[in-house]
Amino acid sequence: MSSDLNLEQVLEELYARKPEHQMRPRLEPTRLAVELMGNPQQSYPIIHITGTNGKTSVARMIERILRELGLKTGRVTSPHLVRFNERISLDGEPVSDERFVETYVQNKPLLELIDQRLAEDREPPLTFFEAFTALAFQLFSDAPIDVLVLEVGIGGEWDATNVADADVAVFTSIDLDHTKTLGETVEEIAQTKAGIIKEKSLVVSNRQWETVEEILRSRSKQPAFFSGEQFGFGEQHPDGLGTRFSVKGLAGEYPSLWMPIIGEHQVENAATAIAAVELFLGTRPIADEILRSAMADAVSPGRLQIVSKEPLVVLDGAHNPAGIRSLKKAIDWHFELDKPLAMVAMLADKDISSAAKELAQTFAGFVVTEVEGPRALAAKEMAEAIESAGGHVLAVEPDISEAYEVASRLAGEEGLFVTGSLYLIGAMLERFQMEDEDEE
Repeated sequence: MSSDLNLEQVLEELYARKPEHQMRPRLEPTRLAVELMGNPQQSYPIIHITGTNGKTSVARMIERILRELGLKTGRVTSPHLVRFNERISLDGEPVSDERFVETYVQNKPLLELIDQRLAEDREPPLTFFEAFTALAFQLFSDAPIDVLVLEVGIGGEWDATNVADADVAVFTSIDLDHTKTLGETVEEIAQTKAGIIKEKSLVVSNRQWETVEEILRSRSKQPAFFSGEQFGFGEQHPDGLGTRFSVKGLAGEYPSLWMPIIGEHQVENAATAIAAVELFLGTRPIADEILRSAMADAVSPGRLQIVSKEPLVVLDGAHNPAGIRSLKKAIDWHFELDKPLAMVAMLADKDISSAAKELAQTFAGFVVTEVEGPRALAAKEMAEAIESAGGHVLAVEPDISEAYEVASRLAGEEGLFVTGSLYLIGAMLERFQMEDEDEE
């Protein structure tokens, strides 16, 4: 087997597998893969994160605090916004092409062996996410790391990441999303997500619906801690291009923290991240200077990310009704705009009708576009959904670059929010990065 593959060739092989959004309700293939690798996921403690919205933000906050504590960290998040390497971070930096390719080349024969065994059992081959997850576990074991911050792909119970056992299981707010895969009610979705709770997992969670909290408590064999009960956040207000807030943790109190992240919902995410780290440390407080430094350096790309101040342009991957409601609150709370304009694109497998209703109540006008790929919702269909919900569509432009030019001109000084699919956010981030490189 040739070892001179580059990342593009490796990704072509991985993407030829069943895509990650088409999750199979099974764990055995991933479990077989990690067993043949020597169970690398057992080489380090794991903080496992699930929920509907906010998973990546919480993962990034947790990892940033752990790094400030001097620990060597690994982090898995998905999807990526611009480059595949974003999905696997070592000490806060995307993994190098060379390291990922080396891991793939070393384990490719094993993946092919598993595909062969699955075929003999008349089972489909490893999916993209199953193969990716096993490779990530192996890469971190080889690194090595002190702790892995692990975000689920979809759901929890049947997600490939769930072959790992969480030392701390973290839950962001649970709401409706991926209903065709996870369930039609928040309770059904909570049951699936609660699958990441293992025998020895400590549980920490954002505030939840009462029925959801009951489900999480019933699944936990160890103590479970909830925002608004055993820990929480106090005063919070916009402060420049970020947020000032206070947290009462499980082991300490942290007044007047600041982070360059916007939104009241992100304050709760920060409180949950802090409580998760306290639990991981053995329910010990985090040193004041450590936490302040970590939070001041925390980032969450594509989540209420200001990419231009004059005129105001904000990127936010609000791709479901709950996310759009959080976005509306943030606009009212932080920006105080009267008639913000949105540039929006969505994926066809989302709850478009409900999302359109939330969007129509949030923005004064819309420029509608579409992302690339088989899951994309046509711009015309998205526009029709928004207009049916009472929204005012100003333009329909399938090409993202053209849509942004139109939206920027129409928004003027009122503020432009680019929102919806994370694939749209990724395309816009890539555009801005290219513009920055051209100016250098």
